[in-house]
Amino acid sequence: MLDDLFIRLDQLVPGSSVFLKLEGLNPAGSVKLKTAVALVAAAEESGRCFPRTRLIESTSGNLGVALAMVCAAKGYPLTCVTDPNANVQSRRLMEVLGAEVVVIDVRDAHGGYLQSRIDYIGERLRRDPDLHWLNQYANPAGPQAHRDRTGRAILEEIGHIDYAFIGAGTTGTLMGCAEYLRRHSPVTRIIAVDAVGSVTFGGPAARRHIPGLGTSRRPEILTTRNIDDVVLVPESDSVEMCRMLAEERGLLLGGSTGTVLSAVQDAAKNIPDGSVVVAISPDFGDRYLETIYNDAWVAERWPGISGRQMSQAPA
Repeated sequence: MLDDLFIRLDQLVPGSSVFLKLEGLNPAGSVKLKTAVALVAAAEESGRCFPRTRLIESTSGNLGVALAMVCAAKGYPLTCVTDPNANVQSRRLMEVLGAEVVVIDVRDAHGGYLQSRIDYIGERLRRDPDLHWLNQYANPAGPQAHRDRTGRAILEEIGHIDYAFIGAGTTGTLMGCAEYLRRHSPVTRIIAVDAVGSVTFGGPAARRHIPGLGTSRRPEILTTRNIDDVVLVPESDSVEMCRMLAEERGLLLGGSTGTVLSAVQDAAKNIPDGSVVVAISPDFGDRYLETIYNDAWVAERWPGISGRQMSQAPA
């Protein structure tokens, strides 16, 4: 796995250096490969009998693809429980890699699908004693993987970091990086970036459309002791950032990256000149071609968003 690929986006914070860590170049196409390897290793160490044991996990897309890749290589059966917000391409990748894919379309009490996915897993666990839930939301193996790999790689490559902007989905990447940076770079200000409508940090629930960041249920692994600030970004801003970078910089980045970079840009006025800013890009935009890069999909959800492609679309 690749840990040290960065690009510069200094224009987002004029007068400072902005480094974006590209996790989309990992073999599974996202930062979730490290999580997947760690979760499966923890299951193996738990004493479960493989390959008789079937693994099951809730996923919005990227983790499911990464788990499917790891389980295919090891010969382990896998069930991925996802929902309609997951990109069709991600679901197809899970299936091509041999995973069973279950799509849950019943919304939970907060208007999302996460608790409904977890409830389904609970039902399956009660019926099948050979089923094992990896549980990224409570499993400490996920944050540990990002503490030992992602957080370490950022600091070793960049050296001095003044600000670290890290997206909060299931919060494994955030928790691991925050723990490493707080221990080894106490001067770094750690900013958690979430989507408006997510309940992760106690905000009001609202319907969301982009998979990756945000939850409708607070993950058990989350703790705020190493976080200096939390920024909530509207999904419309995430889409505009992604489309702007594609049109003006030739960068095709995923929705979570658009959210994180929107937070960086919004914070620029409060960042002193000469600062070093690091942000994490969880994946690339190829899995979002039919959503955030699709004019009709965007116009249906956020009619006010404009862009070169949309403005040139026929009436």
